[in-house]
Amino acid sequence: MGIVAGLDSSPDFTRIVVCDADTGAVLRQGYAPHPVETPDGTARPSDVDPQAWLLSLGEAAGGGLLEGVQAIGVSAQQNAVVPLDAQGNTVRPAMVGGDKRAQVAAADLIDSLGGREAWAQAVGCVPQAAQPVTKLRWLAKTEPENAARAAVLMQAHDWLVWQLLGRPVRRTTDRGGASGTGYWSAATGSYRSDLVELALGHQAMLPEVIGPAEAAGTTPEGLLISAGTGETMAAAFGLGIGLGDAVVSLGASGSVMAVHPEALVDSSGMITSLADATGMHLPVVTTLNAVRTLRGAAELLGVADLEGLSDLAMKSTPGSHGLVLLPYLEGERTPQLPHTAGMLAGLRRESMKPEHLARAAFEGMLCGLADALDVLRGRGVEVRRIFLLGAAAELSAVQAAAPMLFGAQVVVPQPADYAAIGAARQAAWALGVSQGTLDPRTPPVWQGAAAQVLEPGEELAVGQAVRQQFVSVREQTHPGAFRA
Repeated sequence: MGIVAGLDSSPDFTRIVVCDADTGAVLRQGYAPHPVETPDGTARPSDVDPQAWLLSLGEAAGGGLLEGVQAIGVSAQQNAVVPLDAQGNTVRPAMVGGDKRAQVAAADLIDSLGGREAWAQAVGCVPQAAQPVTKLRWLAKTEPENAARAAVLMQAHDWLVWQLLGRPVRRTTDRGGASGTGYWSAATGSYRSDLVELALGHQAMLPEVIGPAEAAGTTPEGLLISAGTGETMAAAFGLGIGLGDAVVSLGASGSVMAVHPEALVDSSGMITSLADATGMHLPVVTTLNAVRTLRGAAELLGVADLEGLSDLAMKSTPGSHGLVLLPYLEGERTPQLPHTAGMLAGLRRESMKPEHLARAAFEGMLCGLADALDVLRGRGVEVRRIFLLGAAAELSAVQAAAPMLFGAQVVVPQPADYAAIGAARQAAWALGVSQGTLDPRTPPVWQGAAAQVLEPGEELAVGQAVRQQFVSVREQTHPGAFRA
């Protein structure tokens, strides 16, 4: 079919990969950081002039990178809101990131609709500070004049696609990006414009949600632009995950997502019901404490880095000689214990050694993520294979403990630009459909990610015992924490 490109506009940089449309082999790539400051230099960290995304896009695509490319897909950071006036100009800088200033607005919105369960039923998620719907509420309360001028609402990937197409009258998005807004339901496949009005104070124009294999349009030069999607959905598509697969991401906080054929409504709010980039669903459960648990343990033990902590942990044995670390250092979302603290249990004279505490930190982190996996499993989500992402996935202590604690095959993919690759795969799909060579219901089959595969094997029973040790301490300390 030729060659296609995938563009990933993350919070800090733009990365572009150019791929063979048939195999997915990366042929060339470009990279550029976003400009550090907006032109006037006054924006807060949660405010970004979207022109910065275009500037780094142009730089990343320099040197003829896109020469011969027939189609391009766009992945971009999620939760960014670009409010436009009736003429299509930005009302204010884009609101991006976690945006802690919107925490009060989130609580306000939850109450306004009648509680967490009402939101879960309406759109499959409960408002968090980062979500677009919450940022709109913050805008209405804090900058009412800007809120009144906001006539069109776009996300980062919507806006970039629109710009690449020359700002046409038709504005589009995809179901993956829309599912994270807090005003589109993955279960019904439709917007809840009443929730936009509840948050912003008035109605606004929203992008048309197009199908996974549809094209958003074609540039005057004949370059086909696919639907685009959010970074999470693009990375899942780039990894090639399908039914039976889950992805565990190890950042400072952690997340667990899996592919499922239908949207899940979770009245407790622990599951966020997202749509993916293929027509399926991506239920997500997050934990507040993942690698931050390891960093805290390293500081406590005076270990220089996580590699040193891992080496120390490997001197211990599964179960950490009875030590159990409940890793709720920042409170926790899964289970919902926002005001709790972490806890170390099982202290005996023989367990009070640095290597046992180091091992307990790894086991506590992974058991917390296993709890999140069990939330999905408890709702009928099949998990046969787990992709483990993040720099910490390379640590020997993580690789030794994860398969036995998760009770499944663990796949550690080699580091790659999976969001950009997923965007390129989407471009290849839209191109193939436009040429009549691909089915709009079946994405192109690309070579899988190069990866290390780890099996639980004979350690499975040991892992179950370690999990039970963790669950016993959690239940004694926080009885019924997982009962909705």
